[in-house]
Amino acid sequence: MDQRISIVTLGTDDLPRAVAFWEAMGWPRRAKAFDSIAMFQVGGMAFAIYPSDKLAKDCGMTDRGKGFGGFTVAQNVASKAEVDALLEKAVANGATLQKAAHTAFWGGYSGYFCDPDGHPWEVAYNPFTALAPDGSLVLPD
Repeated sequence: MDQRISIVTLGTDDLPRAVAFWEAMGWPRRAKAFDSIAMFQVGGMAFAIYPSDKLAKDCGMTDRGKGFGGFTVAQNVASKAEVDALLEKAVANGATLQKAAHTAFWGGYSGYFCDPDGHPWEVAYNPFTALAPDGSLVLPD
C-alpha cells in the first residue's frame, strides 16, 4: 500500500460559515463545481469540509456530536513567532483558542485552536523536524 493521505474531510454544521473561515485564513477554495463540499489544495493533498450529517451517512456511522473525536489536525510552521501569529489569525477569524502556545513537553512550541465547528487544530514549531521549501514536513530517519 502506498503511504499517502489524499484527502482529510471534516464535518461542518454550516458549510458557508466554514468556507468563509478557511478563506479568511488564506486557503483558496478549489473544485468549486462541487457545491455540497468545499475543497482546498494543501500541498500534495486536499482538505475538505462537508456537512456533518452527510459525512456520517457516507461512512455508515451515526453523528457522534460535539466533543473530542479522538483526533487532531496539525500544521507545523518554521518558528515560534509563526505559531503565535497563526493562532492569533485563527482566533481573529472566528476560531476558539483551545490551548495557548507554550513550550511543549516534547521540546517544541505549540498551541491549539478549535475551528468554528469545534475541530481541534494544533499549530506547532518542532525544532527536531525540518520543513521542505514547499512547507511540507520532513521526518527524520
